[in-house]
Amino acid sequence: MKDCNCAYCAGGELLDAFGIPVCELGVSTLILFREQSHPGRCIVAYREHVGEIVELDDEARSAFFADVARAARAIHAAFHPDKVNYGAYGDTGRHLHFHLVPKYRDETEWGGVFEMNPGRTYLSDEEYDRMIEKLRAAL
Repeated sequence: MKDCNCAYCAGGELLDAFGIPVCELGVSTLILFREQSHPGRCIVAYREHVGEIVELDDEARSAFFADVARAARAIHAAFHPDKVNYGAYGDTGRHLHFHLVPKYRDETEWGGVFEMNPGRTYLSDEEYDRMIEKLRAAL
């Protein structure tokens, strides 16, 4: 089931406002977050419109977490963070997704919670393309 008002379901301009699809995973879509204060930040969004992890059966939940792990491995391989933080929100956008936020010891947020959308770092199309290529190569 899809929701035409949901950015993850509808794609297009709604998704383009904050992310760039990288590729399809097993049951999810890997999306590069446009705001790149944390180089390599991505979202793993479940393919179907589901609001909560508890709505998935064991098999679907395992497949989703396998996608999250696969994306995290690719982020580690491509961008070499010191740690990846995982955030699952959705208070307003009720579609199951995880933010994968690479953290680096030399950044101001090291040791704390990452800002959801600090608005500091946006890249050129060419820079996004290079990041996507690195992710795809690491998958």
